[in-house]
Amino acid sequence: MTTHTSADALTSETVLSTAAASGARGSVLLVAAVVAGLQAGTYFTWSTGVMPGLARVDDRTFVAAVQQMNIAIVNPVFIATFLGAPILAGAAAVLAGPQARPWAIAATVLAVGTLAISFAGNIPLNNALDAAGPVDRIRDLAAVRADFETLWVRLNIGRCLTSAGALACLAMAALRTR
Repeated sequence: MTTHTSADALTSETVLSTAAASGARGSVLLVAAVVAGLQAGTYFTWSTGVMPGLARVDDRTFVAAVQQMNIAIVNPVFIATFLGAPILAGAAAVLAGPQARPWAIAATVLAVGTLAISFAGNIPLNNALDAAGPVDRIRDLAAVRADFETLWVRLNIGRCLTSAGALACLAMAALRTR
């Protein structure tokens, strides 16, 4: 028969609370990495497929297609990942152990950077394109496209890099988690 002292009970409680914290830490880190990956994948797909494909079409098709995609992208799944990426990275940073915390903080900074690029650049460009009106009423489709396309593509590459960087930092945090 084993007898337990109050010191043993405290140690057992400490072990259990540490295990629970590690479980929460690992779960948040995993979800943060998945969401960061979804964001990076979204921007990567736009950079490597969507915008190069649209670069090959006429101005009318380009403007009409991007206007419709701007409407379609504002949906609960995208918004959850768009806003969730920096929130979850921040939560991972708060919960992270000392070896993982710098990586999770870096991921948070990069994820916030992705939002900053979006709110300062891509979203205003999207809004300006939408404000140009229906393609049937736009007098100079080439000018509307020119005002949008090149800068939007460059900004999106920035978002691709910052979101991929956030994912890489979360992966490093996971490797440093004990």
